[in-house]
Amino acid sequence: MNKLDLIATFKNETRLTKSEATAVVDLFFNEMTAALAKGDRVEIRGLCSFYVKKYKAYDGRNPKTGEPAKVKPKKLPFFKCGKELKERVDI
Repeated sequence: MNKLDLIATFKNETRLTKSEATAVVDLFFNEMTAALAKGDRVEIRGLCSFYVKKYKAYDGRNPKTGEPAKVKPKKLPFFKCGKELKERVDI
């Protein structure tokens, strides 16, 4: 399922127009993205949680040349599956 499928399903399950359903889905993802950008955790009980992991800078190597390279600090989003989702998928 992609974003367009989600919008279509939301539209069909509610009495919203396509543009209203698009606005709701966009609002949800925009708020989730904004919360993660601030470093907050996003948790949807029973389904999943999203959080940001912070990595410090470190000395690495260029895999092509083998030369030493400095890797800058970074933040990456992570997804953690909820218990109910695991149970529903593992039927």
